[in-house]
Order: sequence, then structure tokens, then C-alpha cells
Amino acid sequence: MDNQPWIDGFINLLNTIDGYLGSAQYFPFVLLATGIFLTFYLKFPQIRYFNHAWRVLSGRYESPDAKGDASHFQALTTAISGTVGTGNIGGVALAIYLGGPAALFWMWMTAFFGMTTKFVEVTLSHKYRDTDAKGFIVGGPMYVMEKRLNLKWLAVFFALATVVSSFGTGNLPQSNNIASGLSGTFGIPEWLTGAVLATVLGLVIVGGISRIVKVAEKIVPFMALIYVIGALSVIIANLDQVGDSLLTVLSDAFTGSAATGGFLGATFAYAFNRGVNRGLFSNEAGQGSAPIAHAAAKAEDPVSEGMVSILEPFIDTIIICTLTGLVILSSGVWTEKHQNHFQKFDMQVLNGNYSEDIPAHRAELFSHLNSGASDIELYDGVIQVIAGTAVSSKHTVLHNRSVAEDVYYLNRGEPYTGPLTIKDGKLTNDVEIHGRSLIHSVDLTAEAFSRGLFGEFGRYIVALGLVLFAFTTAVAWSYYGDRAMTYLFGVNSLIFYRSAYVLGFFFAAIADTSLVWLIAAITIAFMTLPNLFSMIVLHQEVKQTIADYWTNFHIKYPKKGSKIG
Repeated sequence: MDNQPWIDGFINLLNTIDGYLGSAQYFPFVLLATGIFLTFYLKFPQIRYFNHAWRVLSGRYESPDAKGDASHFQALTTAISGTVGTGNIGGVALAIYLGGPAALFWMWMTAFFGMTTKFVEVTLSHKYRDTDAKGFIVGGPMYVMEKRLNLKWLAVFFALATVVSSFGTGNLPQSNNIASGLSGTFGIPEWLTGAVLATVLGLVIVGGISRIVKVAEKIVPFMALIYVIGALSVIIANLDQVGDSLLTVLSDAFTGSAATGGFLGATFAYAFNRGVNRGLFSNEAGQGSAPIAHAAAKAEDPVSEGMVSILEPFIDTIIICTLTGLVILSSGVWTEKHQNHFQKFDMQVLNGNYSEDIPAHRAELFSHLNSGASDIELYDGVIQVIAGTAVSSKHTVLHNRSVAEDVYYLNRGEPYTGPLTIKDGKLTNDVEIHGRSLIHSVDLTAEAFSRGLFGEFGRYIVALGLVLFAFTTAVAWSYYGDRAMTYLFGVNSLIFYRSAYVLGFFFAAIADTSLVWLIAAITIAFMTLPNLFSMIVLHQEVKQTIADYWTNFHIKYPKKGSKIG
């Protein structure tokens, strides 16, 4: 039975939903506008409180009697483990692949203003946290919505979105990218990776918050150091290109990225949208996930934990994502075509012959990919193939937003001979397609890391980083879903949730990469919009809560922090 029509229909439905949510033009503006408003309203807390945040993190002001299930450092590393994952390794590469260098600038903006956003959402969630039936601390935006805003229905919606997002953000993309990365680097079958890691995941999450924070505080710092060393090895090897790469990021920020090499260019709107979306996926500022981890921290005052959270977008995006972006841009791999196994989701067949070497054709392709407003028609009909090669010539194959080259078709590993049926630019036959095209996500980052001082060994750094980063992300998100399920259905529901989470981690290893990213984009928006609403409504309360914190702080520590507050 051919399931392709059903699959295509499902993908079209997801694209429609995403068009009204994460990919809609309003979404990045709403996200950034919230961060900008709170930043100015609170007088740039990400700058004024930055040094103080490090001192709080060090435990200098900790009280031994403070309620909580984790230290400041454990809460921070757990929240960072939820963000430092595919968003840093695959997400940055995806943003550049879609929007060009300009996308990196908008990731920076999302991170800078996101530092304030995260400060506010963590402060509120810590302030209105609660205790579950087993005596563990629970918190998050859903408790703010119910206890402070008296909007039970919105709290339930957010909690449901968190459960779904735990799969769309923390589970499916992480497993899929780990499996893809290990398969590409070491040739390990995706199903085997999924089976092994799903087993390990189950052993970790069954231990709850106490085991999760212990795993996070050990793995995250170690892996971040290894990844930074690997990234610097590439940047040093391509040092002569770093300056030009940074200039391109800045110069393209408000104009869009011009076409170069196999990259066909991106409009400002496209770069802005993709950059902000990938920035959110990377640091989760405004999404409402990190506050769930921080709510468990041992802290007398919610503001102190909010200050610790300021450091997350800085570490996650300003440092790690920037390093990844510079690696990709300075190495030049983002404009190069590579041998690729084509996924039908990323493939389009056009009517007519188009070449990126012809300026007029390049302009048409640019319009087609970025706005859809072009005279290009999708192919509808039959293409004849002999011994793996198409003999029909009046068509062009696009894959990964680039003109595909050296395309050949296989059936069960053997060169295919016969007709290919194309409907609305989509291939309906069940065949494998190979050829040369742009690459994205983990594959792009791995290729870039091979252009450094460590040579091909750089791929192993990416593979190791991907496994550990993505795995800890999955662990952290299991906790977020855990707390949401507890809020919705009580602690007895956790066995069912955890079982589904582990099974999802296995099956996602063999799923379509691009489809997984699409699901993630949708689920992010379902959490973010209600959370942003709560922060805007309670902005005055947050300001007063901060003022109260500094009043009490100066009483308790009269010789410290006298210049801030």
C-alpha cells in the first residue's frame, strides 16, 4: 500500500499549522518585542545584573534552609542541558542553510533580549511554585497562570503544550539527530542507536529530578569544553575568513543574504524569521520550559534564581551558537554541494531547466524559494529513468534549497529503470534518490568541523557532542513533561508518560529529519505564546519583586552590591 498521499497530506497540514504559528510573520516580532519591552522596562537587567548572577551561582548568598530539590548550579546545568543540544549543533546550521549569515545576527538578538525574558519567566515561576503529592517542588508557567492570573484553562493548555513539546523539542529532534550523526560518522544503524539510547534514557528518567540534575551537572560542563576546543580548532585554521564572516553577518542583517555558491540567497524576512525561530529553539527564552527546572532550585528569593537564568542564553547562544556559526561560515561549507541521500520532504521537481550559473535563473529560483512569487511551475507528469539516470530532460530537481546535481535513482540498492510519477513537484514513487546538493543541520556542522586543525577527527567531536548534548536535552525535557503531567493528571500518570517518552526516543531515530524539525517548530509556539502573555500581564509585579529583592539584599549584605539594584 502506498502511504505517500497520506504522508503528503499530513505534511501539508503541519505546514499550514506552522504557517499560523512559529513560521508566521508575527511570531518572531511578538517574541522579540516582548524581550525588548521587558529589557527597557526593567532597565537592561541582562547587563546590570550579569556579574551579580555569577556570584549568586557560586553559592555566595545561598541559605542552607532554603526549600528546593537542586542547587543553583544544578538547576542551571539542567536548564542548559535542555537547551544545549541540536539547537547548537544542528539548529545553527539549519538557520544558516535557510537564511544565510544574517540568520546568525537574529539569533544573537533573540539571545540578548531573551536574557531578560528568561529572567522574568524564571522569577515568576519560582515565586508561584508548589509541592506535589510526593513532596517534590513543582513549578512553571502553568502555576503562574493558575495561582496568580486565575486562568486555569490557560494553565491546562500550557501544560498540555509542554507535554507535546517534550516530544517535539526534547525527544524527537534529539534522537533523530543523534542517530543521523552517528550513522553518517561511524556507519551505526539508526535503529541500533535508538534502541541503546532509549534504554539508557529510561534508566535515567526513572530516577526523577535527583538523578537528572546529577547527570546534567557532570556532563554539560565537560562536553561544552570539548565542543569549544573543537570549534576553536576550525576557527583558527580559517582565521583569515573569520573577519569577513562577521562582516557578512552584520551587513546582511537588515538586507537578507545574497546568493553565493550553491546557496541561492534569502530575503531579510526569511533570515529574520529563521534566525529568531532557531534562536528560540536554541535558548528557549520565552518558551516557558527552563522555569520548570529553576523552580526546583534551593533559593529563598525567586529573583536570585531569575538572575542565575540570565546566564543561560549567554552561554547557550552568545558563546556556543556563535562558535558553531563561525565554524560554518569561515569554513565555507554552507555554500558547497555535497553527496547526499535525498529526502522527499526536502525535494521539489520544477518544470523546465534551470541553472544557478545563469543570473536570470538564479533570480527566479530566489523568488520561488523565499516568497513563492515567481513564474516557476512545479512539474506534473512522468519522467523516464534508465539505469538510475533520468533521460527526460525538461525538468530541474531542487533539493535542500539548491539545484541538485548528478541525481540518480535506486530501487532496493540497484539502479532504477522505469517511469517516475511527479505530482505537483513531488515524487510519488518509492525509490531512493542520491545526488549532490547543499547539506544542513548536523551534517553541515560535521562537515565544517572537518575543516579545522583536527581534520576528519573533527567529525568525531561533533558526533560525541551531539550524543551527549542531545541526550541531556532529552533528559531535561523528560523532566519538563514530567512536571506538566503531574500538574494535569497527578503523579500516578508518570509511568505512562515516561514509557511513551522512551518509546518515542527510539522511533524518532528512524524518522524523517525535516519532518521532525517541523513538528518541533509547531510545538514551540504552543508554549511560547501563552507564556509571553503571562509575562506582559505581570510586568509591574516583576518590577516590584525585583525592588523588594534588592531592599532585602542590602539589609542582609550591607557592604555588597551597593551599586546595583
